[in-house]
Amino acid sequence: MSTIEKGLKYTLEHEWVRDQGDGTGVCGITDHAQEMLTDIVFVELPETGMEISAGEQVAVVESVKAVSDVFSPVSGTVVEVNTELEDAPELINTDPYAQGWIFRIQFKDTAELDSLMGPEEYTRHVEAGEK
Repeated sequence: MSTIEKGLKYTLEHEWVRDQGDGTGVCGITDHAQEMLTDIVFVELPETGMEISAGEQVAVVESVKAVSDVFSPVSGTVVEVNTELEDAPELINTDPYAQGWIFRIQFKDTAELDSLMGPEEYTRHVEAGEK
C-alpha cells in the first residue's frame, strides 16, 4: 500500500501540495503515482515565474514505463523548482514527499486548498481505483 501523508492536500490525478503557512505551497506527485510509474528517469521542471491555474499541466515525469503530465493542484506563480531532480529524478521514487518535491508555488487564493482531498479522502480514492 502506498504511503499517504497527513497534512497534505491531494488531487484526483495524484498530485499533492503542502501548505507552508507563508502563502506558498510545495507540490509533487504522490507515492501511489510514483509506484504506478515505476523507475523515474527524467523530470521536465516548470519555469520559475510561470503563472499557472489549478489543474494546468506544469511539469512532465518520464519513467521507464510511461510519460506523465504533472498538473498543478492550485493556481499561482512558480517561485522555486527542485533542480536536484535534473541529476537525480529517482528522488521522486525514493522520497516523493520530501526530497522528491517538484515545485513551490505562491498561492493565488488559499481557498483553493479547500477543494482538494485530505489524506482520508485520497486514501479512499486510491483504494477505489485499485479494485
